[in-house]
Amino acid sequence: MASLVRHITIDCSDAHRLASFWAEVLGGSLGADDEPGGDEALVTAEGSSLLFVAVPEGKSVKNRVHLDLQPQDRRRDAEVERLVALGATVVGDHRRPDGTGWVTLEDPEGNEFCVERSAAERTD
Repeated sequence: MASLVRHITIDCSDAHRLASFWAEVLGGSLGADDEPGGDEALVTAEGSSLLFVAVPEGKSVKNRVHLDLQPQDRRRDAEVERLVALGATVVGDHRRPDGTGWVTLEDPEGNEFCVERSAAERTD
């Protein structure tokens, strides 16, 4: 039998703070025992589970793995605006005139992720 991905683990400096950001992004929730200052925090959301682990060293290079998000109930541009309001930063705009492409953002600790078009935009 093959293995399953239980969760994606992300190193960070403040596990609770970063997990709280991602819980908002994904409409998920933190584990019941996750507290500020803890070494780990787990975000559970529909279709994904992210584990944040506090480490002493900071991020120093571009992520080798990143998340690609597809908005479910809003258009890509509205989702980018929402994520920026939550604390993300736009670092690359790869949207094309025909509506394809994506936007690259960084979370509050500098981890890159992308926002693609919503399913509705793919059928427009």
